[in-house]
Parts: sequence; structure tokens; C-alpha cells
Amino acid sequence: MIRCEQAAKRFPGGGEALAGIDLQIDAGEFVFLTGPSGAGKSTLLKLVALIERPSRGQVIINGQNTRRIGRRRIPQFRQGLGMVFQDHKLLADRPVFDNVALPLVIRGVGHREVGRRVRAALDLVGLAGRERQAPLTLSSGEQQRVGIARAVVGKPPLLIADEPTGNLDPELSLEIMELFGRFNELGVTLLIASHDVDLITRLGHRRVMLEAGRIVGDNGGAG
Repeated sequence: MIRCEQAAKRFPGGGEALAGIDLQIDAGEFVFLTGPSGAGKSTLLKLVALIERPSRGQVIINGQNTRRIGRRRIPQFRQGLGMVFQDHKLLADRPVFDNVALPLVIRGVGHREVGRRVRAALDLVGLAGRERQAPLTLSSGEQQRVGIARAVVGKPPLLIADEPTGNLDPELSLEIMELFGRFNELGVTLLIASHDVDLITRLGHRRVMLEAGRIVGDNGGAG
């Protein structure tokens, strides 16, 4: 599903954010990326999502080498993954329904199918019947659930998340992580960057540790 081969990333005017990452994540795995601030977690997720390209080495997602994907093909590539962010990135002037529907609308899915899939996604995240609410009327945890619903509404085989519980209290953080676990049980591959070591340890999934742009630990798999 995800294979990094000596993947490195250097930003102009800066140091090397990632230095020779070798990582293998198989379909159906649930993997946490951990490490201190600046370790390279967000950069690695950006390489997986093709927000950035590696300076050296290669990143292969579901058999596709991201270095060989032209700019015009990036939207099609991203249909195969869902992205969840710490700050939700919701459209404040649109109701919950429109926020969740956005990936499907961009893809040109028919109106009736959009409605069916949006309601199903909201039901999965525990927000059934809330589609007409404005995002700002929801709690932080509920807003994050809307972001997750938007990420999964297209039924992607891969879901990545960057500090998805960074702004939530411990109880809500556990709820969100358990929600990710349910998607994993449905066969979705998950790669989540998080600094919440206590929560990660409690959940017991594979953990890949980064430091200064390098993998310094991996408690499972072939990384």
C-alpha cells in the first residue's frame, strides 16, 4: 500500500526534513507516526498525499510511483486516499452536508448518490441528522468527526491524518482514535501522525518513530 525507498525531502533554504526513509506499510495496517516536533511526521504525510514530492528516493502508493504522476493526474491519485487535519479545514459558510459532500461533488458524483453517501458517512461518525448544521455550532470533537466523514465519504482504501486529536481532550481523543479503529476494521489502511504517546501505547497499533528526519524505531512491520 505504502512503500518508501530512501525517500528524502529537502526544502529550499532549509535543512533536510526527511533523510533516507525506508518504510513498508501493507494494506489493512494501522500505523502511527510518532516523534518530537520537527521530526518529519507531517512531511512524510505530505509525500504520501502528493502534496510534496521527494527530493531523492521514491514513494510508491498502491503501486503508483508519485514521482511519475503528472500534475494533471494528482486529483485522480488523491481519490484513493482521505486526509484528516488537526484544524478540520471545514468551510464555515457551508453546512455540514456540503462540507462532507465536497469530494464527491468535485468528482462529479450524481446528486442522489451524493446524498446517500453523505448520510452514510455522517452515520458512521455518529452525526446522523446533523447535515444542515453550520460547522461553527458544533463542538471541536464534532467538527473533527465532520472532517473524518469528508475524508471517508469517497470510500478511499487509505486514510492519513496529521495530529487529528491535537486540539481535543483525552476523552475525545480516545473516541476519535476508536473511530479510526472502526474504519480499519472495515479494511481501510491508516497512517496517523500523533505526539500523544500515552494514547498510542494504550491502543497498541504499530508505531514508527521519527527523529530528525530518520526512522529511529518501528515496533512492527518491515520499516
